[in-house]
Amino acid sequence: MKSLWSELRPMLAGMAAFSFVINLLFLVPAIFMLQVFDRVIPSNSQDTLVVLLVGTVGALLILLVLDYVRNRLQNVLGGLVDERLSPPVVQAIVVQSARRPHAAQAEGLRDISALRAVFMTNGLIALFDAPWVVFYVMVIWAFHPLLGIGAAVAAVCMLMLAWLNDLLSRGPLEALQKDSRRASQYLDSSLRNAEVLQALGMTQRLLARWQHAQDRLAALQTAAGRSTVAFAAGTRFMRQAIQILMLGLGAWLVLTGRASPGVMIATTILLSRAVQPIEQLVSTWRTLTEGRAAYRRLAELSKQFEPEAPHVTLPCPEGRLVVDMASYRVAGTDQVVLFNVAVSLEAGEAVAVVGPSAAGKSTLARLITGVWRPTSGSVRLDGADVATWPREDLGPLIGYVPQDVELFDGTVADNIARLGEIDSEAVIAAARRANVHDMILTLPQAYETQVGEQGLRLSPGQRQRIALARALYGNPRLVVLDEPNSNLDGAGEIALAHALGALRREGVTSVVVTHRPSLIAHVDKILVLEAGRVKRFGPAGEVMKTMQREAQVAVAEQAA
Repeated sequence: MKSLWSELRPMLAGMAAFSFVINLLFLVPAIFMLQVFDRVIPSNSQDTLVVLLVGTVGALLILLVLDYVRNRLQNVLGGLVDERLSPPVVQAIVVQSARRPHAAQAEGLRDISALRAVFMTNGLIALFDAPWVVFYVMVIWAFHPLLGIGAAVAAVCMLMLAWLNDLLSRGPLEALQKDSRRASQYLDSSLRNAEVLQALGMTQRLLARWQHAQDRLAALQTAAGRSTVAFAAGTRFMRQAIQILMLGLGAWLVLTGRASPGVMIATTILLSRAVQPIEQLVSTWRTLTEGRAAYRRLAELSKQFEPEAPHVTLPCPEGRLVVDMASYRVAGTDQVVLFNVAVSLEAGEAVAVVGPSAAGKSTLARLITGVWRPTSGSVRLDGADVATWPREDLGPLIGYVPQDVELFDGTVADNIARLGEIDSEAVIAAARRANVHDMILTLPQAYETQVGEQGLRLSPGQRQRIALARALYGNPRLVVLDEPNSNLDGAGEIALAHALGALRREGVTSVVVTHRPSLIAHVDKILVLEAGRVKRFGPAGEVMKTMQREAQVAVAEQAA
């Protein structure tokens, strides 16, 4: 946000300078009326009228050009806000969503749109023009003190309306924004489970819940809209009433000989110009309020995800993995998912992580990849903390298949290449390492087959095998597989087992989370987790024997 403001500040200063000249030029029509009524008509001087007309038209042409440039500059400001904020905010959303999967994911992008709207509406120009109310009141005061007092009272009344509008509408508008985001997120998340909704006949109940949220949203919109419309109508009424009263006051001063007709007309023009920015502020207050709330959220987001400082690029790791007393607690709760987990692997070793459901296996996988940070302890790869290792450097060195596999909209080759530039040799090499090359060739367009959104054009097993090829793309030194065979058939299981064996021969460190014993034959060590704690860790053969003895004892106790 600081770098953005450093770019916006000169442009905002330019807009302020344009506003200064524009508001000075708005004096020209008032001066023209003053001169016509007080000099041209009494003296019947046509030459003076021509000179005044030429000068006024010239000033208005300059005003037209400056106003056009100011509005164009305003559009540039809005585009710059979008251009500068979108990339880092999207990156921050990815990081935030990876660490907190259930966090609001698209809120940052909506905040950018709300902030951009502030820079592209009349509200911003009104903010620059509003301080000129004082200047116009002073000019009117110079015409006559009574007119100045009337203009000051009028300006105060309009400002009070703007202040009351802010005071009464801020709460309802912010509540409306929160409920609107919540309703949108609820519908989006529910539609991801459309298959379950239809299969189990839950659609009507979902619609009932969504309609309840919409009714609440409609009530908030009605309340906020009623306030906004009322203040907008009241502001328009106030402006018209003020103009009529000021015109009446000016006419009384003319009739009593205290002011000239030109002063009366010039005062009316200047007062209309003085209250116009305030009326614009009231009419665009909702946009300004939403933009202010969006800015606060973006500023908070920027504090959490500051740009990384220049760093020394670490060498390619050999694959030594050390999990040093790592614990993980769910943010905002006392729920400890992992507690003092300690694991050590040499380069090229493979470990199977087993245990009952909710033992913390997937959480450990996320800690090892550096996607999540341990609450205490550390996870180190060749001595470097994976949580602080820059992702653009570490990402290509890690292969990861999550438990819930999702592919990205694009071709099979795009997904294997991790959305980068397609290197045909590297893509095919990764597919061969994952033993999925032959399967891909059976697809309608082989590597050019479109997988669809979230890979839904492929079967779950096909998605899982392509995800494995994506994990093995390039030269990963650490591969983490979370239930990589949950959707595989017999051929897929065999292909996965061969891939794991090849990784061991190539000296790639592997971590495999699994419930199936078929993969245990291809690992060096076994880690048994139970309730987030290490129950057993050691060579695969020894751990398997111990687990078999425990199973036999348990069976005997049940039989007895």
